[in-house]
Amino acid sequence: MGSTLSFVEYASSQMAGAGSVTFRKMFGEYALYLDGKVVALVCDNTLFVKPTDGGRRFAGDADEAPPYPGGRPYLVVGERLEDPEWLAELVRITARDLPEPKPKRPRPPKNG
Repeated sequence: MGSTLSFVEYASSQMAGAGSVTFRKMFGEYALYLDGKVVALVCDNTLFVKPTDGGRRFAGDADEAPPYPGGRPYLVVGERLEDPEWLAELVRITARDLPEPKPKRPRPPKNG
């Protein structure tokens, strides 16, 4: 089905208290970043947060499901999307637990 830009903007605004939140369209869906780390995906207008030990402890009994067929389970943020303080803390914890992103290799110059 795909996600709408308005939902992605809303979800990112709800977690904005965590820090610098950005998003990028990928394969018809969206990846959400906190300070340069992918912390969540939006698929079919549902917010999925990457599972980490700390995030699971904080989220308690949050459901887990794959964001796309064949994917690994992520934490599903349902009604808690309406709680920006809770969501910002979950995303902060998740980002803290994730490794730093690997540096990107520079692209070779295009031959003109």
